[in-house]
Amino acid sequence: MKLPILAVCTLLFVASCSSTKNTDTNNLPKDISERPVDENSQKYDQAQLDKLKASIESEISKEKCTDANEWTFAPMGAKACGGPQFYIAYPKKTEATILSKINDYTEKVKAFNQKYQITSDCMMIIPPTSIQCINGKAELVSE
Repeated sequence: MKLPILAVCTLLFVASCSSTKNTDTNNLPKDISERPVDENSQKYDQAQLDKLKASIESEISKEKCTDANEWTFAPMGAKACGGPQFYIAYPKKTEATILSKINDYTEKVKAFNQKYQITSDCMMIIPPTSIQCINGKAELVSE
């Protein structure tokens, strides 16, 4: 009687040792260099906003200001309790492209504020009254 039990146990032991290895590496932790950026973090979203703002400012800075009448301004960004974060001057000849980017940035800031429940100082930003060209750059003038 002991011999058949011993044979069955040996057979089970040999069968379990010869099973295939799990080569599925999807469950293993990934190397940090291979991990995707955390696209659901406030820091990541802020970096995306900063990039968009920088690209708008870069595009505007390519134009020299020689005649203030060829420039205009628009509100940009959004405070959590309403109103723009600031105003930005841009050349009228680029209005078709730049204004859509400014509006896109403003909408993304509104969504960011809502998503992360951002608070702000709620101080109203007074629109500028005019634009001056100083050393080739457009400067907003407030009175």
